[in-house]
Amino acid sequence: MGSLQTVLPFKLAATDESLTAHSGLALIGEYLRAMGVRELIDHELPRPGSAAGYEPSAHVLPLILMLAGGGRTLEDLRVLRNDEGLRCLLQLNDMPSSDATGDWLRRIGARELSAGESKTNGSAGLGCVNRSVFRRLLRQDDRTSYTLDIDATQIVAEKRDAHYTYKGEKGYMPMVGHIAELGLVAGYEFREGNAAPAARNLEFMQACKRNMPKGKKIAAVRADSAAYQATIFNWCEETGKVFAIGADQDIAVKAAIRAIPKGDWKTFRDGEIAETIHCMNKTNKAFRLIVMRRPRDQDLFEEQSPWRYHAIASNRENEDAAATMEWYSKRGDHSENRIKELKLGFGMDYMPCGTFAANAVFFSIGVLTYNL
Repeated sequence: MGSLQTVLPFKLAATDESLTAHSGLALIGEYLRAMGVRELIDHELPRPGSAAGYEPSAHVLPLILMLAGGGRTLEDLRVLRNDEGLRCLLQLNDMPSSDATGDWLRRIGARELSAGESKTNGSAGLGCVNRSVFRRLLRQDDRTSYTLDIDATQIVAEKRDAHYTYKGEKGYMPMVGHIAELGLVAGYEFREGNAAPAARNLEFMQACKRNMPKGKKIAAVRADSAAYQATIFNWCEETGKVFAIGADQDIAVKAAIRAIPKGDWKTFRDGEIAETIHCMNKTNKAFRLIVMRRPRDQDLFEEQSPWRYHAIASNRENEDAAATMEWYSKRGDHSENRIKELKLGFGMDYMPCGTFAANAVFFSIGVLTYNL
């Protein structure tokens, strides 16, 4: 039997061309280029003090790629820096080391402006970048009215200047506002760990409103009980916004719940639901108080109500209590789960630097990555 010879229909040859294992990031890099993100960053952030320094975008763009690719720490930048194929594709000729980027975060975060200087510090400059990108993305949507969901979230960080949160852990407590219909972050505020979740909620909502592009408006607001404040209710009424906000079960609210007639309770989910009219000392108008209750596991050694209560305040009209509660409950997906995605999917559950200001800059870059 004769020998068999296989003739290959192609030739084998060696090449010195670079390959990359991160080709997916090349698409993101091309998208950043098409969006003009590099130019926007270099316009809004302070330039280097010497000709030998890196432009701001040389630090920020690799961080965006690193976070989008699943990286969490500054050390993960080494993977991209050593990827000659990706750097060639995206023309990342100048890429600082992870140590240099960490130094830049600390320097740009703590930077103080001198008299007459036009550039802002890192957090403010990236705030301008985020606002510009957010407005551009929102303009592509046909809708004109949107729902704003806000919530504070804890980031555990054993850093030297971090404060203890109300949960008893050291870290930070940023506030995040999402556009429910699109999932975009409309506004954010990086806060110290000891900042109360109820602090400056109205100012935060107003800042989100100012971030909206011309022709787009926030028509509805949802938040947890940290936003149960008369000033917020009055602002919503004065500006024509619908709201549904978790109610703080203070003495007045508990009294209102006890006054609900037995016949008003209707079956809802695994419990019952009813509503009444309520007001606060400084609210200009009364509002609906919608109450859901579920059976409580009884403790033979404690005297307590057989029900667990959850209440929300709302000015939504022409619908029953169940419909309003269902609408409020959507903030679980539109706010809480999206904040989890920002933290777990884009590395914002870990802060890389020892100072608050540097981590505030890093969080701004994480929000930018998430929106893009």
